Amino acid sequence: MKLVEQQVQTFTQSLSSDSPAPGGGSASALMGAQGAALTAMVCALTVGKAKYAAHQALAEETRAKAEALRQRFLEVIDQDTEAFLTVSAAYAMPKATEEERLERSAAIQKGLALCTETPLLMMELSAQGLELTAALLGRFNENAASDLGVAAASLGACLRGAWLNVLINVGSLKDKALARHYQAQGEILLERALPLSEKAYQSITNILQPSF
Repeated sequence: MKLVEQQVQTFTQSLSSDSPAPGGGSASALMGAQGAALTAMVCALTVGKAKYAAHQALAEETRAKAEALRQRFLEVIDQDTEAFLTVSAAYAMPKATEEERLERSAAIQKGLALCTETPLLMMELSAQGLELTAALLGRFNENAASDLGVAAASLGACLRGAWLNVLINVGSLKDKALARHYQAQGEILLERALPLSEKAYQSITNILQPSF
C-alpha cells in the first residue's frame, strides 16, 4: 500500500517506528500537501463572497494551482521513501569481488543523487506554494486568516525539512561538482521562498493580533 493511501494513524505509527523510512522527507512532503490544501481552502472560502468580488479571479486561479500542488506533494510522499529504499537496496548488494564493489558503489551514488533530487523537488513545490499564499495577502477572506497562516507555516516547514534532506545526502556524493550544484540549487530556493513564508506568517499574525 502506498503511504498516501494509509490512514493518519497508520502513517504516524510508521514514522514513530525504528524503520528509517518513511522519515523526515515524506513527513516534509505531507506538510507541503497540507499547506497547499489550506491555501486552496482559503481560496474556496473567498470565491463567491461579495465583499471580495474584486479578487474572485485570483482566488479561483490560485485555488486550481494550489490543488495541483497538493496532488504533486502527495506523489512526492511516496517518491521520497522509494528513493531511500533504492539506496538501502544498493547498500545490500554483494561486494565480494572488485566488479561487485564497483557496481555497488555506482548504485549507491545513483541512489544518493535520487535522494537529493527528490527533496529539491519538494523545495521547488514549496516555493511555488508560498508564492501562491503571498499573492493572496490582502486579497482573501480574512475569516480564514489563521488557515492561510498555517498554510504558510506548513509550506515553510516543508521547505526547511526538505533542505535538511538535501544536506544529509550531498555530503555523501563522490561527485563533488554535482554535490555543489545540488547545494546551490537548494540555497537559491531558500533565498527565494523563506522570506515569503516569514512575510505571510507575520502578516497573518498582524491581522489576528487582538487589541485590548
